[in-house]
Amino acid sequence: MERYASIKRTTKETDIAAALSLDGAGNGKISSGIGFLDHMLEGFARHGFFDLTLTVKGDLHVDGHHSVEDAGIVLGAAIKEALGDKKGIRRYGSCILPMDDALALCAVDLCGRPYFAFDCNFSADKVGDLDTELVREFFYAVSYSAGMNLHIKMLSGINNHHMIEAVFKAFARALDEAVGRDERITGVLSTKGSL
Repeated sequence: MERYASIKRTTKETDIAAALSLDGAGNGKISSGIGFLDHMLEGFARHGFFDLTLTVKGDLHVDGHHSVEDAGIVLGAAIKEALGDKKGIRRYGSCILPMDDALALCAVDLCGRPYFAFDCNFSADKVGDLDTELVREFFYAVSYSAGMNLHIKMLSGINNHHMIEAVFKAFARALDEAVGRDERITGVLSTKGSL
């Protein structure tokens, strides 16, 4: 059975709709008003083999913060809903991903307890129309909304575009591994009996 979620979230700052299939083909249709974020999320869908549709209407006349953070909240909520009871999933996933000069590490635990660690330093304030400081805000929001333990670390890198893209792709691959099913797992992968 396909693991799927459809989420809508409306505030005074943003109006967001998302549809996510964890068992997709890597199709992304993203419209956030921030071109570089669209590019990153299309890469996330492609490299994680997720089907993701995400539309964000936000107060970009203020800045990109609300749009980016709230997109993370909605994506995290969609991941959590699509996972359902988490029976049979691997739970853990990790990836060290190279992209030219950049080398990014991402590790995920779908334990139900949010924790976020982010060790990336960008030398530019913006890449395209995305404030680089919002990369952290996006993944923080995903982590806490999904209830996942998420560690992201930039091991090396020079070009900010490559570094951010490596982070999104590493997250996609780590998450794909974590949500993957393993026939050896009965129930959930926890001595507690629940995630």
